[in-house]
Amino acid sequence: MDTPFLGREALASGAMNRHQLRTRFRTLCPGVYVPRQQTVSLHDRIHAAWLWSQREGTVAGLAAAALHGARWIDDDIPVELVYSNARAPQGVLTRRDRLLVGEVEARRGYRLTTSARTAFDIGRRERLDDAVAHIDALIQATGLGIADVEALATQHPGARGLRRLECALELVDSGAQSPRESRLRLLLIRSGLPKPQTQIPVLADGRVVAYLDMGWPDLMVAVEYDGDQHRTDRAQYVKDIRRHERLESMGWIIVRVVAEDHPVDVIRRVRRALDCRSFRS
Repeated sequence: MDTPFLGREALASGAMNRHQLRTRFRTLCPGVYVPRQQTVSLHDRIHAAWLWSQREGTVAGLAAAALHGARWIDDDIPVELVYSNARAPQGVLTRRDRLLVGEVEARRGYRLTTSARTAFDIGRRERLDDAVAHIDALIQATGLGIADVEALATQHPGARGLRRLECALELVDSGAQSPRESRLRLLLIRSGLPKPQTQIPVLADGRVVAYLDMGWPDLMVAVEYDGDQHRTDRAQYVKDIRRHERLESMGWIIVRVVAEDHPVDVIRRVRRALDCRSFRS
């Protein structure tokens, strides 16, 4: 058995005896087991939490976002369940939320909150920057519209965190390809710069030759976040150099940002690029 399972069900079916259960498996949640040496994924933890709830809990929050296909969610997040038992085991967070008709769906064998309800909960409860990054990823994975979340919010007047949700939705942009890009975009906006466009298509001979992370196409200034793959993948590194040279030859100013850059330095470099183009225009 590679997936989490209820020990009592395994014993009742004769799949194993108590000695085998005790020596070959370990618990993820009370009564829920996995092989001792197995590396546990987020989906394993979601399944274990759901089994612990006697298959009655509704998966919510970031765990639901992961089931919807959103990326960049850590394996060790608390698994949120809408479930009446407040005495949740370690790693599980239960809530007594009111879920309206149309806010729950079936996926992968689970009951989980819809993408709109998931974004509603994330936007109300996560720290603002984290909420924006996670909703960016959820929208990218599902095609969810911000208007859908706003419409759902009107059905929950007085819910906690509505102002935080409103702030998050104002900053959401599905063009972000990673949380680092989301946070870089927020840094630019908070510094007083005009809101950048994301995933800017660059055309040559009538076809798209590149997409730029974010920037201001009217000024031909772009900001690109270089993740670890640009450093660890030699072929990607060489490709990026050639791409960068081509974009510069077309007249683009590219400000490249890495994780080690200080925010003040990033803003200084971006302002310098924009000032250069503004002065020339």
